[in-house]
Amino acid sequence: MSRNQLIIVVVAAVILIGAVVAYYLWPSSGGSTLAAIPADGSGGSGYALTADDHTMGNPKAKVVLIEYAAPTCPHCAHFDETVFPQLKQKYIDTGKVYYVFRVFPLHPSDGAAEAMAVCLPKDQYFNFIELMFRGQQDWDWEYHTTDATPFDVHGGLVKMGRIAGMTPEQVDKCIGDKAVQDHVNKVAMDGQTRYSITGTPTFVVNGVVHTDVTDWTVMQSTLDAQLAAK
Repeated sequence: MSRNQLIIVVVAAVILIGAVVAYYLWPSSGGSTLAAIPADGSGGSGYALTADDHTMGNPKAKVVLIEYAAPTCPHCAHFDETVFPQLKQKYIDTGKVYYVFRVFPLHPSDGAAEAMAVCLPKDQYFNFIELMFRGQQDWDWEYHTTDATPFDVHGGLVKMGRIAGMTPEQVDKCIGDKAVQDHVNKVAMDGQTRYSITGTPTFVVNGVVHTDVTDWTVMQSTLDAQLAAK
């Protein structure tokens, strides 16, 4: 079964078992680092933005590009490595596009990765997500399905946390925050409800869903068409 076929089932499973998995794998801690998604966020036709969104660029840009991705998703990692640098240089850094990144979990460990990312200083968020993409083989369970013994996902997450300057205790505290996990699930369900997401990465350009813009040529033409529109 492919990632696309599994995704709806997995999102439901994350909502139901995410807190249980976090409890057994990682000690729980009190407190919340993220607020709930408001019923009505700012935005335009077909999309809403919230104060908790992870963003880059000019908030007043003509084009708003929302990416739904999973830290364990190899296609997302490939996009981040091969297309995103060009997107950032040509459209985000120039103020043409306001970029929004949202985690859409395929596995409970995606929620853990997001929890670690939001524990870090805000200006380190995207660097940590990139680190997780580049180092998937060190923490993503799917790279180890043929291992003779079960892969230690928690150990992999701790390893990635050390690279980012986090102690094992800090990692456990971050990924044990139930409020953050609930927020991750809320973002996923909101994306599923609004956009019927069937795979990652999925992109929403000014409220319209696109799944084919992982190709740089298609991405450019899509954004240029929006920029040229009245």
